[in-house]
Amino acid sequence: MQKRYFLRALALATSLLGAGLAAAQSTPIKFQLDWRFEGPAALFLTPAAKGYFKVANLDVTIDAGNGSGGTVTRVASGAYDMGFADTAALMEFHANNPDAPNKPVAVMMVYNDTPASVMALKKSGIKTPADLNGKKLGAPVFDAGRRAFPIFAKANNISGVQWTAMDPPLRETMLARGDVDAITGFTFTSLLNLEARGVKAEDVVVLPYPAYGVKLYGNAIIASPKMIKENPTAIKAFLAAFAKGMKDVIGNPASAVADVKARDGIINAELETRRLQLAIDTAINSANARAEGFGQASGPRLALMASQVSDAFNTKTRINPDTVWNPSFLPSKAELNVLPKK
Repeated sequence: MQKRYFLRALALATSLLGAGLAAAQSTPIKFQLDWRFEGPAALFLTPAAKGYFKVANLDVTIDAGNGSGGTVTRVASGAYDMGFADTAALMEFHANNPDAPNKPVAVMMVYNDTPASVMALKKSGIKTPADLNGKKLGAPVFDAGRRAFPIFAKANNISGVQWTAMDPPLRETMLARGDVDAITGFTFTSLLNLEARGVKAEDVVVLPYPAYGVKLYGNAIIASPKMIKENPTAIKAFLAAFAKGMKDVIGNPASAVADVKARDGIINAELETRRLQLAIDTAINSANARAEGFGQASGPRLALMASQVSDAFNTKTRINPDTVWNPSFLPSKAELNVLPKK
């Protein structure tokens, strides 16, 4: 009898020890989003909620952000191991901080096309980029669309634009009130924010950057040099789990937004589902993404972007595209096959 109890106790102890060792081997990753817990945050919250990171032996903590520039800085500082940020903001950090010991690197392209656009009300008479000449535009100073506007302006011969700066919550309000003629912003953010302020979608003119000669990449997953050096297998595991979650998000955006609402109960699930679907349609499942492959980046296109960002952002040094992009951690072609066929 005593022997039987002893064996059971030994088996239980062995089981607990094994569980403890497994937990001890789980790699912690602090991940910083580019923005608040809105629809597109489901790209990361869904694989977390479904346990894909945990199965990959990763203990991932996901925090909201307040702009891509801040995300890049926090990953560079070591406060976060990985993050989600605009590629242009990443390039700018590299070029303006050439001697920085820790410059984050993009390891997977998620928004193959920049979601930035110029938006105006139809009643303004603005219909094409040429109509923006001499107009008053508004956006926060750190807005990706505003920062990249010189590239849009050069591609479309726009001049004489006057800028008005404001905090993000006021951008769409000022357009709706007529304080500015047009705004820049991510389409899936500003279009729905305008609707929330009583402006109908059919009354808004949207001039997407990619449709008017701007071939910039959008947001990418970035990793710290420390993470790359000390735990490359964790980065590979993270990207594989993320890609698996992407299939679920694209396949059922409404279900994915439920994972966002679990993190922020005050969001409007219907509105955020539409926002997520807009992000998928305009920035993720784009013609360029289908041509290049999800997660990938084209060398020549990246080099062109580096040159354009160097000029538009007036960086201290020229951007070397080879230093900002490292695709060696990407999952297999089969795992990256997440985009629905068109």
